[in-house]
Amino acid sequence: MKETMRVEILTFEGCPNARSATELVERIVGELRRDAVIERIDVPGPRDAERLRFLGSPTIRIDGRDVEPGADERTDYVLACRVYRTSDGFSGLPDERWLRDTIVRAR
Repeated sequence: MKETMRVEILTFEGCPNARSATELVERIVGELRRDAVIERIDVPGPRDAERLRFLGSPTIRIDGRDVEPGADERTDYVLACRVYRTSDGFSGLPDERWLRDTIVRAR
């Protein structure tokens, strides 16, 4: 029996990439036909950023693991927009391949 995967989308109010991140997650989860609980988590302040290990908005985690390779080793928690260095250049969203790979590796 497959376990339900937990997907967290951490953002702050007014994040310009929050909606796109949610749409990306929903699309990829659907394409991969995975059972998932998708939860959007609001990070209201700097203390919350530290507590939630928030690397900027949007942060996407699959079963607690950040989709960006190497991000789990970072400690620069901040209430700010997140910029990803993808194969196509800088982006406000993670590389789609990272999301797919992390979902496939999840339980």
